[in-house]
Amino acid sequence: MCGIVGVSGTSPANQLLYDALQLLQHRGQDAAGIATADGRSFHMFKGNGLARDVFRTRNMRSLPGMSGIAQVRYPTQGSATNSEEAQPFYVNAPFGIVLAHNGNLTNWETLKEELFRVDRRHINTQSDSEVLLNVLAHELQLASEGLSLDPAAIFRAVGGVHRRVRGSYAVVAEIAGYGLLGFRDPFGIRPLAFGVNETDSGTEYMIASESVALDGNGFRMVRDVAPGEAIFVAHDGRFFSQQCAEKPSLNPCIFEYVYLARPDSLIDGVSVYGARLRLGEYLAERVKAAIPRGDIDVVMPIPDSSRPAALELARKLGLDYREGFIKNRYIGRTFIMPGQAVRKKSVRQKLNTVGVEFRGRSVLLVDDSIVRGTTIREIVQMARDAGARRVMVASAAPPVRFPNVYGIDMPTRAELIAHSRGEDEIRREIGADALIYQRLEDMKQAVRDCNPALARFEASCFDGEYITGDVTPAYLDRVERAREQPSVAASDDSARSQLSLAIEAAES
Repeated sequence: MCGIVGVSGTSPANQLLYDALQLLQHRGQDAAGIATADGRSFHMFKGNGLARDVFRTRNMRSLPGMSGIAQVRYPTQGSATNSEEAQPFYVNAPFGIVLAHNGNLTNWETLKEELFRVDRRHINTQSDSEVLLNVLAHELQLASEGLSLDPAAIFRAVGGVHRRVRGSYAVVAEIAGYGLLGFRDPFGIRPLAFGVNETDSGTEYMIASESVALDGNGFRMVRDVAPGEAIFVAHDGRFFSQQCAEKPSLNPCIFEYVYLARPDSLIDGVSVYGARLRLGEYLAERVKAAIPRGDIDVVMPIPDSSRPAALELARKLGLDYREGFIKNRYIGRTFIMPGQAVRKKSVRQKLNTVGVEFRGRSVLLVDDSIVRGTTIREIVQMARDAGARRVMVASAAPPVRFPNVYGIDMPTRAELIAHSRGEDEIRREIGADALIYQRLEDMKQAVRDCNPALARFEASCFDGEYITGDVTPAYLDRVERAREQPSVAASDDSARSQLSLAIEAAES
């Protein structure tokens, strides 16, 4: 999961790009980068850390130009500590291109070999984004026949990318001397939206992972980029768009609505906040059927993403809602922390109980999802230590039983608490008196209620159905073996320790 943004403006783009990264910081805290285009020249600066720590005044001054792209990174491929793998990436032939990518390519290793042996292109990192950049560069060479580019050739090249690449990808790229390009994979897994800002000097365009980046910079959201679609903004301000995939279909990642996105964003016509409220309504019906009303004294969210669901659940059941946990916002999310001991310690540092709200009460804790179970197990014990008489848990999402390969760094199957356990066994593992999960169909319907046009979702971590059609048990075995290698494991541990403070502050 990463945050990407592209700007084609009428004034210097560097500040707009930086401000957009601040609004997308929740999507990645490992690295940040900005590349601007000044005529046919690129200017780029990137490094490890939060955007506010990477960029200084001197860096911003070195980024002239009225268009450009930027990214905040949360790596799921390559190294988390190598600043060379921070994005954007650059290639100089056949056209100068900088590119930033959100997602995960499932066939990047095969493509890397093809690029070397057939296309004669060298990949210098273990990042699938560099692979994607070079595939695009090669397809642009073919589409232009080595001559100058026009929008039709650019869209043919994106079509070639769609034919070769598998997995999830939302992309922004700048082509030197030509303009800003954005496109989305044919399944529409990762989000991408674009908006406009009318100024006295003309129309400005922004393409971003979430609408919050548009809103916060005064842009009016026009719409989401369609699956398989490419949009191109020429340097003279002309706007072009075209469907470039043969059989596009919209399958947004449902985990965006459950957990990843900011609640004030709109994704594929769905208010994230509205979807989380609906998750609470459906979950209330599950709780009502499983637990007698008199057995629950109070409903409490586990901050922060579960707050809308917990509020709506309490309202629906006529129960008291209380904030029983206070968050230290300077500790990262624990489902991606390295090592069980570190995760356990982090929970106690991250949350503290308001003892008076627990003492002698039967408490229903609402969480957005349960991945490893480490966090919720510790939180259940904290509630008991604070004096709760009974501690029950409700999850706004179904059991997470399968790895995610489309851009969320979820653990291997063996690490998932629900992978090989039934619900009662999970309840005993986390030490709860009762455990209620959302039904898969109810989760999907909760989002669909906000936009009935959404027929399908990418929900592989819940149902094991990988919509790109190329993810097999053998593929998952190979990915898990790679994660067990010390060098890769070290990178993954570093990555999991980074994400995601800013969204939690925004949700409070």
